[in-house]
Amino acid sequence: MSTEPRKRLRCPVDVFRYHDYRAFLAAFYEHKKPQGFSYRAFARAAGLGAPNYLQLVIQGRRNLTGEMARRFAETCGLGQDGCDYFVALVAFNQAGDMAERNRHYQKLSSFRRYRRAQRLELAEAAYHSTWYLPAIRELALAPGFRDDPEWIAGQLWPPIKPAEARQALDTLHELGLLQRGADGRSRQATRVVSTGPETTGMHITNYHHEMLQRAAQSMALVPARERDISSLTLCLGSDGLARLKQRIQAFRRELLELSETDAQPSQVVQVNFQLFPLTRDTACEGD
Repeated sequence: MSTEPRKRLRCPVDVFRYHDYRAFLAAFYEHKKPQGFSYRAFARAAGLGAPNYLQLVIQGRRNLTGEMARRFAETCGLGQDGCDYFVALVAFNQAGDMAERNRHYQKLSSFRRYRRAQRLELAEAAYHSTWYLPAIRELALAPGFRDDPEWIAGQLWPPIKPAEARQALDTLHELGLLQRGADGRSRQATRVVSTGPETTGMHITNYHHEMLQRAAQSMALVPARERDISSLTLCLGSDGLARLKQRIQAFRRELLELSETDAQPSQVVQVNFQLFPLTRDTACEGD
């Protein structure tokens, strides 16, 4: 380990816009690189013995301890809040399970500058905070929809409490996802809400996790004629995997269009898509 004094650089990147500390470090490096900056220069500034340590961390070949995370943050020129956020971000990214990730995510969300930089994500977090908010928003399309928390609570499966339905209605109106018409009835302000094909917010991860649990429950509680749960096991190369993801994304857009053109919507349904590896990539063996 080098004993040279550490030199703090000026940070050109807003760390509070990042959910991945490696992505932040990569952006930091790319911003500094045109100025003649190098991995070796970072190592000297951080007092590191290995000249390519930053590169190894960015590539995911090295993790950071809490002490090293703070050293990296200080070397990047982050202030006190930025350093604290970066250290929490490292802990979040390197967490071993969902419960630990959620604990660290709560800490990330407590930073004022994070809330300011991630206002859209926090609005999404409120929308996806419970499974029934999106369900109630979609239920508002049904001709017989009533702005009655007790009626709404009873329409959902499983039923929720009227107080929860009332809070959900308030949240949907506050987010601008429902609005009242001239007749006083709640209607959707926009037909489609989508997080896009990929998203990194922890609230989305939690939402998908809950929906997967509900899919598993439906196999025992919902008649087969009212559901469709199936799976495929395929062997694909990297090109085939990319094309499969594109087809899934295109099909998802097609289903959104189908929903928008349905003239008589009467029931809210959930459609899940999952694509994940069951084996290692044999083409990468020996790399």
